[in-house]
Amino acid sequence: MVFGVILAGGIGSRMGSVEKPKQYLNIADKPIIIHTIEKFYINDEFERLYVLCPEQWISHTKNLIRRYIGDTDHISVVSGGNTRNETIMNAIRQIESEYEVDDETILVTHDSVRPFVTHRIIEENIKYAKLYGACDTAVPATDTIVQSDDNQIISSVPDRRKMYQGQTPQTFRLKKLKSLYESLTEEEKQILTDAAKIFVMKGEKVYLVEGEVSNIKITYPYDLRVAETLINEDRLEE
Repeated sequence: MVFGVILAGGIGSRMGSVEKPKQYLNIADKPIIIHTIEKFYINDEFERLYVLCPEQWISHTKNLIRRYIGDTDHISVVSGGNTRNETIMNAIRQIESEYEVDDETILVTHDSVRPFVTHRIIEENIKYAKLYGACDTAVPATDTIVQSDDNQIISSVPDRRKMYQGQTPQTFRLKKLKSLYESLTEEEKQILTDAAKIFVMKGEKVYLVEGEVSNIKITYPYDLRVAETLINEDRLEE
């Protein structure tokens, strides 16, 4: 079985002064989160989709799904956790309460504010997670990356040819992800930035899936303008 997990737990503080989390802002007269859910909803590989959002936004999210998608039988809205990985664990607990999962069960996790993910990326995530157990979407770094240990002086300049910019989806065998996460110490959990790092920290291989430059994460007001442009370009091509 394959399950999709849409991570919508953020409050969008970097978007500036807005009255709602960024995933609920509109692009092309539709909330960002709906654009994202639709990309997963039309893929027949998914047994069910789980949308993880702040507790106070659950009713609103359900209403949006009813309004724009209609089918609520295959989409569940669940409360997120305090961190990204705790949110994923909430999704896993919900899945385990509803389904008999096994070692081959796949979990595709994706940012709700990456509405331009392609069907190719989703399909390759599923394919390579089945083959290798874990995969992460990334694109080669185009800028030189500098490292600063004290946030003031450059400590090193890594070889750009080996550097990638991480995106999502990140996809894993569900039981393996849960087992590795539960083996972490509290100190290890504090330094996590995403689920793929859990595998890397524990010496597990994570396969790279080629992302797309257009698979942007909408974080800042500027990104909203870029998203509107991308939507308009897609419409012209149709």
